[in-house]
Amino acid sequence: MTPEKTQVAEQPLRAPLNLKFDYTRSVGPTIGAFVTGLRDRRVVGARGSDGRVHVPPTEFDPTTHEPMTDFVDVSDTGTVVSWTWMPDPIEGQPLSHPFAWALVKLDGADTSILHAVDAGSADAMSTGMRVRVRWADERTGHIRDIACFEPGESESTPAPSGGEPVTDIVTPIDLHYTHTASFEETYYLLGLMEGKIIGGRTDANGKVYVPPRGANPTDGMPTKEQVEVSDKGVITTFCIVNVPFLGQSIKPPYVAAYVLLDGADIPFLHLILEVDPAEVRMGMRVEAVWRPKEEWVYSLRNVSHFRPSGEPDADYDTYKHHL
Repeated sequence: MTPEKTQVAEQPLRAPLNLKFDYTRSVGPTIGAFVTGLRDRRVVGARGSDGRVHVPPTEFDPTTHEPMTDFVDVSDTGTVVSWTWMPDPIEGQPLSHPFAWALVKLDGADTSILHAVDAGSADAMSTGMRVRVRWADERTGHIRDIACFEPGESESTPAPSGGEPVTDIVTPIDLHYTHTASFEETYYLLGLMEGKIIGGRTDANGKVYVPPRGANPTDGMPTKEQVEVSDKGVITTFCIVNVPFLGQSIKPPYVAAYVLLDGADIPFLHLILEVDPAEVRMGMRVEAVWRPKEEWVYSLRNVSHFRPSGEPDADYDTYKHHL
């Protein structure tokens, strides 16, 4: 395909995006002691080398930087150190009606914990007020085992041990934001909506980057020149994915490969399908498989995958500098 210059809209593309997933992490011995205590209706802190009790416990001593190992129980009642009112709660916050975010210093602790206080109204909140933990009815070993704080002194007692220590927690991530594409990203996405793959370079002697970058990483010059490249190319390196994972949309085994498109100087990662993974190899010629046009959006997802083109393999010398 002969490289062509294309035009781009003056205004960059903008779109609302939602990044949402469940983040799972192992808790280790320190945070593990804290969340295991919450599950059992206890608040656990850690005593540092200077005698101060930290709640929640820090994993390392602020003074010596050694691991914190001296765990102590503190009260589930404390004093509001500072606060701010939340008149319009948002989805995912501890309470669905107005509440206060507050720093609460629990009896027996020397640091404060941040959580919600269900005081009823802003007029009922004050610095120095006494509050107690309102425990969640069902506790799993998570900060949400504290449903919130409420005014008053504690009358609760620790629950019987829930069994084995908590070793991991799952935290839902839900981020909503508006993404404004760069000049280079805009013309790249507009090209995909036309069934074209457009790269960028600084000048006639520069390398063609796909997807385009804002500047040439070797000299910092803007990649303003738009170059349409072929939707055929060669596999430079690849891996066969055999291990299933959460959220996987393709059943293993399948191949993820770096494809160097004809006319481009940088390979990019994509799927290789319609071929036995055992037959995929470096130098294999492949072609893009485009989704039906009615499914096209401003995304590289318009290219469903790459498949063997049936052409002879590329000579190693033609792509050895692109590995």
